[in-house]
Amino acid sequence: MRAMPHIRRLRGSLPDPPTPVRYLLTAATRLRGMAKPEEKVSFGQRLKQIGMVFSFTAKRDKWFMPLVAGAVLIPIALTVVAVITWGWLWLPVGILLTLLAVLIVLNLRSNAAMMNAAEGQPGAAAQIVENMRGDWRVTPAMSSTTQMDMVHLVIGRPGVILLAEGNPQRVRGLLGQEKRRLSKVIGNAPLYDYVVGQGEEELSVRKLRMTLMRLPRNLTGKDVNALDKRMKALTARPQMPKGAIPKNMRPSKGAFRQTRGR
Repeated sequence: MRAMPHIRRLRGSLPDPPTPVRYLLTAATRLRGMAKPEEKVSFGQRLKQIGMVFSFTAKRDKWFMPLVAGAVLIPIALTVVAVITWGWLWLPVGILLTLLAVLIVLNLRSNAAMMNAAEGQPGAAAQIVENMRGDWRVTPAMSSTTQMDMVHLVIGRPGVILLAEGNPQRVRGLLGQEKRRLSKVIGNAPLYDYVVGQGEEELSVRKLRMTLMRLPRNLTGKDVNALDKRMKALTARPQMPKGAIPKNMRPSKGAFRQTRGR
């Protein structure tokens, strides 16, 4: 499978995950405490994100509301017993335990709901990696075809990672082409490749985050920066200047006639 020549233009036409799924993936990641340290979220925005995640999970997961009810009633019952037995000092402790139990249930169930929504969405793998904790340099759809087969480039402490999404038969050829191209410039950096999907010998979206986090840290921060610069130089393509062609650079009419005559 041959990659399309105008990758930048094609990349802009590739559909991202639907807006609710994309936003909720980011919100769920921040809720789990995995947002990147430079991102600052205000208290109001965080409450809005939690509300969206709560509503989304309640619609997708039939067991979510019963589990939330249990996470609320059980700590309240224990708090009432503790207050009656040892006094009112246990009331704040009970409130904090109730909130903690609700957040734990929301975290676990929302993560499963988000992964279910992300499965089968083009670009979902790149979106998940972009919101992971740590230094992950993601280039979505570095190589792609008109059939929505794409290969994402990820650079991190483990090395160079290629994530392929699309038809397994077509995408493996595209993945092999990118591996041969990158092997000439990455030097001694390890190269990992995964086909993201639900078939045999494919990596599920659910296991993507955990799989990448378990990879060994083979590179230092300086190595990652140097490798990232080489990858940007490799994937950069010159763009045609915008606007009309200057008169002094236009070919003469006779040149066109000679070309047609040939």
